[in-house]
Amino acid sequence: MKRLLSAFLIGVSCSCLVSQEKFSDQIKVKEDLSEILRNISQNYIYLEDKSVDLDCIKAHYEKQIPFIKTEEQTVLFFEYLLDEFYDSHLILNTNRRSSYRLYSPIYVTIKEQKPIISNVWISQTENPYQNVVGAEVLKINGIDINRAMEDFPTHCHNKNSLAVREWIVNKILAGRYNKPRVITIKMPGNKPVEIDLDKITIKAEKGLLTSSIENEIGIIRINNSLGNNNLISTFDKALDKMMDTKGLIIDLRNTVDGGNSYVARGIMGRFISETKPYQKHWTIEQFDEKTSVERTWLEYVSPRKQQYKQPVVILVGRWTGSMGEGLAIGFEGIERAQIVGTEMERLAGEMTGFTFKNQPFGYRLSTAKLYHINGTPREEYIPTNYVEQATTDEDLVLIKGIEMISEMQQ
Repeated sequence: MKRLLSAFLIGVSCSCLVSQEKFSDQIKVKEDLSEILRNISQNYIYLEDKSVDLDCIKAHYEKQIPFIKTEEQTVLFFEYLLDEFYDSHLILNTNRRSSYRLYSPIYVTIKEQKPIISNVWISQTENPYQNVVGAEVLKINGIDINRAMEDFPTHCHNKNSLAVREWIVNKILAGRYNKPRVITIKMPGNKPVEIDLDKITIKAEKGLLTSSIENEIGIIRINNSLGNNNLISTFDKALDKMMDTKGLIIDLRNTVDGGNSYVARGIMGRFISETKPYQKHWTIEQFDEKTSVERTWLEYVSPRKQQYKQPVVILVGRWTGSMGEGLAIGFEGIERAQIVGTEMERLAGEMTGFTFKNQPFGYRLSTAKLYHINGTPREEYIPTNYVEQATTDEDLVLIKGIEMISEMQQ
């Protein structure tokens, strides 16, 4: 009897301990929820541009806390919260197998209420599907695409908004890391077909850049390395071998993860002979809940080493992200390059990292808006030499860039 009683007491004790730990974890999540909402309200520079109700977010996500049972669910809880702002620059600095990827090898635009494939990442894929530009996306994994958009795990923004729907459908196509991405598409006049996005092979680049000289034109392709400070010296070595070329193409269509301004300024410095502004910043400062004061400043780039003086063309596309976008508008701002391509990734703002009190991971918020020196918001910039992607059979952007170098030499 004593043994039974002891076993019972031990079981009750363990059960209480588990309940206490669970309650403690919920309290910690609630504290971190309050903290992230406070930081968003005080620091997220695009908050007034977004049709998102913070009271709705607070109420909805507080109700979800009792259902959080695992560490992965905690990560998803905060991931979905940031997704409420339909801003791909707002991310956690961690993910889990059930997290959504950040991008897909195709990009969809909403046209006449239909999701249409407008871009394919042909510059970075070894085996892109043919004849899919212009196709309507009907389903993903057998689920009607409109139903999938409605079921996307956000609750406090207007899913009827064109901007929100376009962001969500591309997030759905990016897909979860642990789920397939089989989409059903239909070209005008043809029958629906299925394509598996996971069978598209993304090129694995070994170096920070690749370079070549073709018909006296230098071509430097940045391999998603704008965040690696070693890129500057690597770029210098490649450019030094191209000083006698008749023109230079810098391909930024694989800078999807962005980078930093140190690297960007190091690259631009090789193309000017005097210090010039290349980017405008704007934010609002407020201390101790006192008066809000606007702050605006220009960021400059200074000349560095031997100047390359021949014509330069920058290639951009939907997978040109963050500092890649800044580098493109910077080159145009210092009047040292023509920009060729499509819309870029449209990652808005200058990022600042934040930490949670109780979680081992943090997150990023846009705390300052960024502009072309002509006043155009970086995320709204459209290349001066726009090239609509009409096919996956040819690299029309690269062809246009080569043509422009030849024209500028005449």
